[in-house]
Amino acid sequence: MQSMTGCGAGKAARGGWEVTAELKTVNHRFLDVSLRLPRNLMFLEQTARERISAALKRGHVDVFLNVANTEEGSREVQTDLHLARAYAEAAGRIAGETGAEDRISVKDLIALEGVVTLAEKEMDQETVAALCGEALEEAIRQLTTMRAREGVHLREDLALHLEAAARLREQILQRAPAVVAEYRSRLESRLEQFGASGVDPQRLAQEVALMADRCAIDEELARLESHLKQMGRYLNAEGEIGKKMDFLIQEMNREANTIGSKASDAEIAQRVVDLKSEIEKMREQIQNVE
Repeated sequence: MQSMTGCGAGKAARGGWEVTAELKTVNHRFLDVSLRLPRNLMFLEQTARERISAALKRGHVDVFLNVANTEEGSREVQTDLHLARAYAEAAGRIAGETGAEDRISVKDLIALEGVVTLAEKEMDQETVAALCGEALEEAIRQLTTMRAREGVHLREDLALHLEAAARLREQILQRAPAVVAEYRSRLESRLEQFGASGVDPQRLAQEVALMADRCAIDEELARLESHLKQMGRYLNAEGEIGKKMDFLIQEMNREANTIGSKASDAEIAQRVVDLKSEIEKMREQIQNVE
C-alpha cells in the first residue's frame, strides 16, 4: 500500500549543465501531472511526463525543473553601442528643445532597455534531456520511498478502524435476536395493561412476525461482514487499490445506513452511529491511498 502524499528531489550534472527536479504529490482520483516550464525548456515536457507516468498511477503531481549552465564563461554581457548612441542623441535633442539639463550618464544608459543584454551559451538539448531523466529518476525514487513509508502508517491506522468496525458489527449481530423478543414482551404487557389478555395467540404471533420481518438485518450484516473481510485483504495488497477500497467504503456505509433505518432498537442505533464513525475515519484515510 502506498500513500499519494509525498515529495522527492533529484539532481544531475554533466558537460557544464546541471538539472534539478522536484516532485510534490497529493491525492487525486487519477494521475494528474502539473508541469509549468519556460518556453526554452518545453522540450523537457515529454521526458518528464513519460518518467512520472511509468512510476505513478494516481495523485496530483507538481513538477519543478530547473536547468543551469555551470561552465565558466557560459554567460556574456553584450552591448548595443548603436542603440546607446541613439539614446544619448535623443536625450540631447530633448535637452535642446526643452532647456532641461543634459546629464545622461553611462549608468543611465546601461539601465535603458536593450543597451546591455546577458547572453547565455546555446543549450545542448540532448544532454539536458538526458540529465532531466536522471534527475527525475532520483526524485521519483525519493518520492516513492516516502509514499511507501506513509502507506505503512495508513495501513496501521486503517487496520485499527477496521477491527473496531468488525467488533461493532458483531455486537449488532448479537443484539438483533433480542429485539424481536423484547418487542413481543412489550406487546403482551401493553395488551394486559389494556385488559386484552384474551387476544388470539396466533394473531399475536403474526404481529410479532411482521415486526421481525420489517427489522430483519441478517442480510445487511452478512454483506457488511463480507465487505470488512475484503477490506482486510486489500490492506495487504499491492498496486493500485485505492479506488477499490473507496468503492468498498461506499458499500459499507450503505449497509450501515440500512441497518440503522430497519433496526427499531436504541442500542443498535447507537452501535450504528459508532460504526458509521469508524467507516468515515476509514474513508478519510482511503482518499490518500494510491
